[in-house]
Amino acid sequence: MSTARLDRIRDADRGLKLVGGVGGVAIAVALLAFLAAPGLTLYPLLVFVGVVVVGWFVYQESTARFLMWLTTVSTVVILGLITVYLILRSLPAFSALGLDMFTGTEFGPEGYSLVPMIWGTLLTTAIAMAIAGPLGVAGAVFLAEIAPGWLRELLKPAVEVLAGVPSIVYGFLGLVVLSQYLFDEFDMPVYGSLLAVGLVVGVMALPTVISVAEDAITSVPDPMKDGALALGATDWQTIKSVTLPASFSGVSAAVILGVGRAVGETMAATVILANIAELPDPLYDVFGNTITLTSLIASQYGNASGLQMAALFAAGVVLFVTVMCLSVGSRYVEVHMERKLGGRQ
Repeated sequence: MSTARLDRIRDADRGLKLVGGVGGVAIAVALLAFLAAPGLTLYPLLVFVGVVVVGWFVYQESTARFLMWLTTVSTVVILGLITVYLILRSLPAFSALGLDMFTGTEFGPEGYSLVPMIWGTLLTTAIAMAIAGPLGVAGAVFLAEIAPGWLRELLKPAVEVLAGVPSIVYGFLGLVVLSQYLFDEFDMPVYGSLLAVGLVVGVMALPTVISVAEDAITSVPDPMKDGALALGATDWQTIKSVTLPASFSGVSAAVILGVGRAVGETMAATVILANIAELPDPLYDVFGNTITLTSLIASQYGNASGLQMAALFAAGVVLFVTVMCLSVGSRYVEVHMERKLGGRQ
């Protein structure tokens, strides 16, 4: 190794120690100040910015490495802080109510049960995935395997635009168009229904399912498909018997992510539903009205206090754990797909 290269390595290490040491201490002090004395947070942040600016001109490579490391660590730290904060704020509800939160049916001064909200979330998610699952996978197959190039170039941006439409717009359209139609045609006693929310959220989850499933399908090695075609299989037989089975893990991950999108949807459910914290009668009545976990938090947070506020944080914990499990599950099936396609056990 040349002397010049050794000097560059030593210089980079020295820069990383300097920028990382001072910058790391500054950002740690800023975090502590934010938690203990918010008025003092600005000063260590200014020190951090100054170190980064100077380091970028003097030790650019070391500064870039430090910033990338910091962004990665900050993601874990923020996730941990959110988890701790949710648990601490929900502890009074879990301590005072215990299992009654998951066995009762009333959400009010006499008890704060989350059962109606959990059931409403399950119903709307089931309806949404009955829409987004099949249509999303079919759309992904069409984009990846069937559509000609010019049509694919038109449809892919359209899917991305669909994902970028604000959820409040979907909710408003669901309220004034879909809910009105269901109210008029089925003579429902209450304006808004679980069916309307499920249909709207299903459309909102479509882009997620299509995008992830398409990536999984296109990642199937061409020799696998070419071998099927060489043996005399048609294009559809190749898609059905080779492409989809090989990409099953990735497609499953797409559907799981779509479920997470449906579970966490807030504005559409808040706008469409009538904020009735009761179980539908009968339970499977999708034309009935109840409330979801997200719409419960959004609609009651402003007026809540004491035990009711803790119950809302408990609803947040349930949502947080559910979405986290779905994300971990989707990651697991993606890793399984990579191992399967790579020939590793």
